[in-house]
Amino acid sequence: MASLKDLRGRINSVKSTRKITQAMKMVAAAKLRRAQAQAEAARPYAQRMEAILASLGAAVAGSPDAPRMLVGGGADRVHLLVIVTADRGLAGPFNTQIGRLARNRIRALEAEGKTVKLLTVGRKGAAYLKREFASRFVAEVTYAGKKRVDFTDAEAVGIQIAELLDQGAFDVCSLIYNRFRNVISQVPTEQRLIPVPLPEGDATAAAAGPQALYEYEPAEEEILATLLPRNLAIQIYRAILESSAGEHGARMTAMDNATRNAGEMINKLTLNYNRTRQANITRELIEIISGAEAV
Repeated sequence: MASLKDLRGRINSVKSTRKITQAMKMVAAAKLRRAQAQAEAARPYAQRMEAILASLGAAVAGSPDAPRMLVGGGADRVHLLVIVTADRGLAGPFNTQIGRLARNRIRALEAEGKTVKLLTVGRKGAAYLKREFASRFVAEVTYAGKKRVDFTDAEAVGIQIAELLDQGAFDVCSLIYNRFRNVISQVPTEQRLIPVPLPEGDATAAAAGPQALYEYEPAEEEILATLLPRNLAIQIYRAILESSAGEHGARMTAMDNATRNAGEMINKLTLNYNRTRQANITRELIEIISGAEAV
């Protein structure tokens, strides 16, 4: 049985831990509001950009001079997976669920005879996947120590991907990240970046109803040359913002659970402490009475 001194030490230790988890929960809640607002503001712009590129790309995709960023490498042999996770832990299953999705996707592609290459954004994803797929890595990006990730950071990742595409390093590029749904729910999502997803054709047009006809000036090829790299950066930036909001939500939930668990442990330890103290007092009284009767 633990002594009273040991129990007091454990109670004080758990109380200190509870103070830390409470503070982390409050910090995560404060950061979540800003991150959620940024993620929700980026969604309409990113979705509209996808729609514009789908409209433009449908008219150009069949051309032999179509941009590589629109049609990809022309094959389906080499896949580049861009995996967005957090740089820090203590966020429950937030990072591991993306790691599992990426791992399952890698195994599925390799089972089909495809070659897989990895580009990770965030330290936790790199640490998780390097245990099994270290040879597939082509680049790692981390923002540890940086207070705020802005669009230029996502643009730099987009430039890396564009350079790999120009070198013929891959045919298809997909983005894997946690899409923020609410504080307690983040949805692991896979999104294809290259080639750009295009409408299915007549069936899609029929389902969507009458479509407006647009005339573009300058020509579609010139517009795409500008929009495709920007769209790549926008989609990556959106994924980073969604991941950031999801990370803070997951950390707030995890720290709330840890705080409540610490409170329950303090109650149990306090009850055990009181029982042990009462038993010690009772034993001492019995010894005093026994000694008095013996005299």
